[in-house]
Amino acid sequence: MKIEELYKYYKQYCLVDTDSRSIRKNTMFFALKGPNFNGNTFAEKALEAGAAFSIVDEVIYATKPAILLVENVLETLQKLANYHRKQLNIPIIGLTGSNGKTTTKELLHTVLSKKYKTVATIGNLNNHIGVPLTLLSMNAETEIGIVEMGANHQKEIELLSHLCAPNFGYITNFGKAHLEGFGGIEGVVKGKSELYTYLKKEGGIALVNPHDNIQLEKTKEMNRIFFEKELILKKTTPFLTLAHSGTSIKSKLIGAYNFTNICAAITVGQHFGIAPAAIKEALESYVPSNNRSQIIKKGTHTIVLDAYNANPTSMKAAIESFKTMEGENKVLILGDMFELGKYELEEHQKIATLLKSATFKKVYLIGELFHKITTDSLQFNEFSDFKNHLKSQNLSNCTILIKGSRGMQLERVLELLN
Repeated sequence: MKIEELYKYYKQYCLVDTDSRSIRKNTMFFALKGPNFNGNTFAEKALEAGAAFSIVDEVIYATKPAILLVENVLETLQKLANYHRKQLNIPIIGLTGSNGKTTTKELLHTVLSKKYKTVATIGNLNNHIGVPLTLLSMNAETEIGIVEMGANHQKEIELLSHLCAPNFGYITNFGKAHLEGFGGIEGVVKGKSELYTYLKKEGGIALVNPHDNIQLEKTKEMNRIFFEKELILKKTTPFLTLAHSGTSIKSKLIGAYNFTNICAAITVGQHFGIAPAAIKEALESYVPSNNRSQIIKKGTHTIVLDAYNANPTSMKAAIESFKTMEGENKVLILGDMFELGKYELEEHQKIATLLKSATFKKVYLIGELFHKITTDSLQFNEFSDFKNHLKSQNLSNCTILIKGSRGMQLERVLELLN
């Protein structure tokens, strides 16, 4: 079936789902496959649940007129999304980087929504499936799109860039994330810069942090816009305050590392004609969520919950920021950092070395990798070991940083504190 023909089916309701457990009425169900499941087997059930059409790639499951047969469901989803993007004819901002992607995306969305009907990636749907779903969630009323693009190896950003065809692009930074897949920091730079390659070829515009030498070098022959010059970081504790257009913006974000994320949102807002007062209002109203740099009060404790994810770059930045944060009896609870490959022990040891120069009341390191390194801090191979130890402690009136990779699920620590 040609994409143009399939697009006519999509345009009837403009809804797409890939999970048969959460089918919306009149949606188009794409029967994706995975290592342990075959979406084709749910084609009929999706129709019974309210789907208008099911898309399958195995002829045995094409049992009804509303079940449409294609050669490859995933590729068809991607092609349909790309075709739809071309019909939209709107500016789309492509966003990637090692750290801060999701926070920057949310800030951009908050600012641009002051003037435009803006659609942005939901949650972390930023891969080869999530990006098409983001594009297909945009409609004729959408005026600006923001597409977050994640990657853990070469050529991923190239694919995602071609799918969403961004007019603007921003790489938050080049850090020590997914070193296993990228093969080292040089691989990270090369992989993330695939966004620049696309923009350069298509005449797009790169948003550039003028203090990032890699960004400056990689974009020197491109159309680009730079961070607003008159942005000054005035205060970092407990929340970031910065000067812009003769006024102060008092954010609800912590950590100096979030300054560039705010700068990106201000610069993009200015470029698209958002008034300074509206930008200020948007940024001051944004509250982080989903375990990302959240400030939580529990009992006598003040907790910085940053347990959504972690890599060596973000871990170091979080620790350095925590050092300067106001608060008594500072406690660190850190979990393993994943996807570092051959660098995993070296990078965990570097974090332990960094901690030697700090004066924290307690430092707890949780996970198999942190358990293997040499350190004076308390080490726990399993979360259950840490849990049992904490029962014997009498922590009171502490300022606590909780950070680790998503797989560590360190938000569980909240249940142990009182």
